[in-house]
Formats: sequence, C-alpha cells, structure tokens
Amino acid sequence: MIIIGENIHIISKNVRTALEERDRNFVENLIKIMQNCDAIDFNVGPAKGKLDMVFEWLISLSDGKNISFDSSNIEAIENGLKLSDNCKNCFINSTNADDDKLEKLTDLACRYDCNLIALTMSKETSIPHNADLRMELVFKIYEKCMEKGISSDKIFFDPLILPVKVDQSQALEVLNTIQIIKESFEPKVNTVVGLSNISNGLPNEIRPLINRVYLAMLFGAGLDCVIADAKDEELIRIIRMLECNNPQKDIDNLYIKLANMIQCFGNIEDIEYNQNDTEQKNIIKTAAILLNKKIFSDSYIHI
Repeated sequence: MIIIGENIHIISKNVRTALEERDRNFVENLIKIMQNCDAIDFNVGPAKGKLDMVFEWLISLSDGKNISFDSSNIEAIENGLKLSDNCKNCFINSTNADDDKLEKLTDLACRYDCNLIALTMSKETSIPHNADLRMELVFKIYEKCMEKGISSDKIFFDPLILPVKVDQSQALEVLNTIQIIKESFEPKVNTVVGLSNISNGLPNEIRPLINRVYLAMLFGAGLDCVIADAKDEELIRIIRMLECNNPQKDIDNLYIKLANMIQCFGNIEDIEYNQNDTEQKNIIKTAAILLNKKIFSDSYIHI
C-alpha cells in the first residue's frame, strides 16, 4: 500500500503560517516526520497571495520524496510538476467529475505521465450517498482517462470518506465502492482515501483507534493508497504489518481478521477475540460502528 503523508496541510493554522512565512525549519521537521511515507501531500489550497509559488519552495525542501500536488490551482500544480525530477511517481490531487476540471487535469496527467487522484463527486451530485452513484462518476472519469491515453495504473479513485459523526452509513458505502472498483476494471485501476476524514470532529482520544480499525477494513477491501497522518507511528506499523501478513503483537491478529472479514464478505459476529482484553473489545466495538451495526456516539467505547 502506498502511504502519502498528510501533515503539510493549510487547514492547520500553524502549517499555513509556516508556508506563508517560508519557515524552513518548521516545514523540514514535518517532512522528516513523513520519511516513513512513500510520498508527501503538499496541500496548499488555492496557492495564491502569500502562497504564490509555494510548490516551488516546497520542492526545494522535499529531499527527493515523491510529491502529491494538492491544490485547486491547476497552473500551480503544473509549475510544480515542471520542477519535479520524478513526475511519473508524483500525484495530482485531484480532479473530480466536473467536465472542465476533468478535461484540464487529465491533460496535465497525460502530459507529465503522473498519477491522478480522482474524486467520486461533482458539482451536480456532490458526494453520492451510495456505491452505485459513486460508480457512475468513476466510469465517467475512467472514460475520459482512456480517451487521453492515461494508463489504468496511473488512476487512483477516491470514493470520499465522510466523518462517521456526520453520516455513519458512509463508512460501509466506501468499503463497498472500493470493492466494486477493484472488480470492475481490467487492467486494474487504483483506489485511495484520505483516512483521517473518518474521524474528523471526534474527541482526540478515539481518533487513532477509529483510523486504525478502518484502515484494516479498507486494506481488506483492496485499498491501494492511503493519505494518512505520519505522526501516528502505530498506524504506519499496522499498514506494513498487514502488507507482510506478519503479526508482531496479539492485537495484530485481530486487525488481520478484520481485513480478512472484509475481503471474504464475512460477518463480524464470527470473529473470535479475547473478550477480557479491553483493547480488543474496543477494536470490535469500533468495527461494528464502521459497519453500521451499532449506533455511534462520542462515548461508544465506554458503553
């Protein structure tokens, strides 16, 4: 699984200030934190005003890492790609199904032979509420990519996770969408998610747990790439453990069981675990929430 570090993101006030002021030490420290990732997402919003030409500055600090150019400014993305030494391993983040944006960003992905993240949404549909409607947008985007000659292995579809607190049912719909995408194309296309979205707005004490459990389930669904918090070293460890199917702790066996459950369309009720172990009980409670089998509340692990 490709891991893209999410830690340079202008939604963070501190990050935005550091980018605007070109605070080299601050940004280099964040990049060092993301050395355990395969790529770095530089989320710079519209890249205008004080953030004009910020991609160029960030590339100079990136130490050769693959970059996900994350901006609504298409010109800024292209300027960044022009300076990249390894465009074929970089990402455009992202297009959606809107005709104008899709046309321009598929052109850009074709020109620079880079990876293209494609969101299953449009101005007309917003984020569809079921897998079938998401797939309609997937097929539209795919057809445009094929028209432009973009290789299937360069396409990364993002079915868009909504916070479990906003719409609990959508965690399961995303799992379903990923499985359908993985079964629908030959040659295969890729899937990607912004993992932290699932726990947005929740108490900090439960966010890592929800992210880690959902990651195991996404892995079972066939997820190819995750945009995630590199500061969560346990999350990164779990991803690598699942890749190797090499449990290092008792708890790892439960994560593997969750991944296998999703992969084999099994039932959570059939998973055996140590019911006297609080950590394992909380993982199962979390999985039940994400499968929409139990009602979510901020205090669910204490119930």
